[in-house]
Amino acid sequence: MEIESVSSAIGAHVRGVDLSKPLETEELEALRVAFAQYGVLFFREQTLTPESQICFAETWGRIIINRFFTPVEGFPQVAEVRKEPHQSFNVGGGWHTDHSYDVEPALGSILCAKNLPALGGDTLFAGMSAAYDALSDGLKKTLSGLNALHSSRHVFGDQADMPADIRERFGNAEKATQDTIHPVVIAHPLSGRKTLYVNPGFTRHFEGWTIAESRPLLDYLYEHASNEAFTYRFRWEPGSVVFWDNRATWHYAVNDYQGQSRLMHRITLDGEAVSA
Repeated sequence: MEIESVSSAIGAHVRGVDLSKPLETEELEALRVAFAQYGVLFFREQTLTPESQICFAETWGRIIINRFFTPVEGFPQVAEVRKEPHQSFNVGGGWHTDHSYDVEPALGSILCAKNLPALGGDTLFAGMSAAYDALSDGLKKTLSGLNALHSSRHVFGDQADMPADIRERFGNAEKATQDTIHPVVIAHPLSGRKTLYVNPGFTRHFEGWTIAESRPLLDYLYEHASNEAFTYRFRWEPGSVVFWDNRATWHYAVNDYQGQSRLMHRITLDGEAVSA
């Protein structure tokens, strides 16, 4: 197996491993070390079926059955991330991290390419430990005493600003009731690194602050963390699989393939409570 870093802030390509087969103990241990170190692992030339994607995921932990996404028929563990040619809105078309609104945020997500546009449809990733490290000492001190509220209501609930042609891909809007408080800076559960834990998708405001009071500082953090110094752009190919750590990264699905279809299969893994 070969593991090669793709940037100083985030991500590594992994070659010489077949995810459709049970992993050897040494392979799994090497992947665990790389996952903690790099935050995102990129794989090419894989042939994952829903069954083998589930088997790979279960070597890492318990699978979360997604509340809102349409599942692959016959496989409730696997969510479809789909855009059809007639749809203008895409899923994940903004910086976010999956399931930060849960009391125990997701460990990670495994995304497998199934149907890709001829051009476009890349995914951007950002490293939140590197983004934190680059902050000033004064701002780090300010953030160390803050918590923030994360919510699913404005994204998946009845009040979500979502075009009708994409809303049919989601369900259970009445279950979008998650409001959870997390530290703004966490000690990452695997690496121990201090990591910025707010995101534009699900973070609403700082605990004890109003939304209006929170907005200037959150906007500064979002602009800072999405700087190209902390990001990497992944170009999907048939057989691509990406496994990212939701506690250490953001991601952004680029919506630049109008009139074409894109289908991905996603599995999300249960995590643990995060702490400052």
